[in-house]
Amino acid sequence: MSVIPVKTPSATYDVTIASGLLRTLRPRLEKLNQGKPFVPFVVTSPEIWGLWSEQFLASFKEPPAVLFLPAGERYKRMASVEDLAQQLAEAGADRDSLLIAFGGGVIGDLTGFLAAIYMRGIRYVQVPTTLLAQVDSSIGGKTGANLAAGKNLIGSFHHPQAVLADTDVLGTLPATELRAGLQESIKAGIIRDAKLFSYMEKNASAILAAEPKAITHVVAASVRVKADVVSKDEKESGLRMILNFGHTIGHAIEAATNYKQLLHGEAVGWGSIAALNVAVGRKTVTPAQAERMTNLILRYGPLSPFKATAQKLVDLTARDKKNRSGVRSFILPKGIGATQIVRDVTEAELLAATEKMLTLMRQSTR
Repeated sequence: MSVIPVKTPSATYDVTIASGLLRTLRPRLEKLNQGKPFVPFVVTSPEIWGLWSEQFLASFKEPPAVLFLPAGERYKRMASVEDLAQQLAEAGADRDSLLIAFGGGVIGDLTGFLAAIYMRGIRYVQVPTTLLAQVDSSIGGKTGANLAAGKNLIGSFHHPQAVLADTDVLGTLPATELRAGLQESIKAGIIRDAKLFSYMEKNASAILAAEPKAITHVVAASVRVKADVVSKDEKESGLRMILNFGHTIGHAIEAATNYKQLLHGEAVGWGSIAALNVAVGRKTVTPAQAERMTNLILRYGPLSPFKATAQKLVDLTARDKKNRSGVRSFILPKGIGATQIVRDVTEAELLAATEKMLTLMRQSTR
């Protein structure tokens, strides 16, 4: 078992990573809320509940109320938040209610946002079921929903009481989702942990086979990177922006394809390759380093192809939430295991880098 603390000015909590956590949920919730009444409400998808409800309910004497949300990025909208809030109100939820986000990144983000705004703020716990959610989205208190204009443009910082990552659930994760989630771990290695990057190079077969020892190592190392960054910069005023490596173009890809064609991690993979192209042009990495990083991203593919022009993708980056006063903020690596934030990347640079990424995509997905 790994227990990794997240310490910010507004909240302190643990990320617990272990096998079998689902069967011990109720006593863990009681320990988190000693002396405080709580009524649990679960937000999950029908698919996750069908697979794991027996283990989830094992420690509950009385089953909690369950609110269902369809799986998929297309449901990460304000309409879903309103629908869930209405269900909570009709079920009699009040300020003693405790939400449990039991699912992937979409369910985690929406549940956290719902907890932030329902009755002006109630408690919640993250129980992530995808690799991407376990290593990234469940940690740090970012919550929110998408707009047609862009991703995560509505949201709030609202930290969970705890993150309970049961590695057993990864055993039923489709291979495509496992691979997509591992792109966030590659990102963690590129921006801040060269040892994690090397581990993923040397142990790709075991990791992709979801061997327990290997996958647990990757999850824990990835969480340590995010917990360290979030603890130093809670509200993304500076350092935390490095966690968005690959996301500027990645989010543009998702928007250009209406959030329907690629998993988030796949879009981040392509976006990371585009960012590496910018980095080579600026000589913050050598061509050999960029090739090594690109090869690892593709090793954990295949990444789904998509149709979009470079100009369309660059135009969409103007809506990125990292932008300040109309100026793009871009995350570039400095070798492997270090990164920097730059604010003078030109449209011409982005166009060239994105076109090169699209050319590689066409070649590698023939």
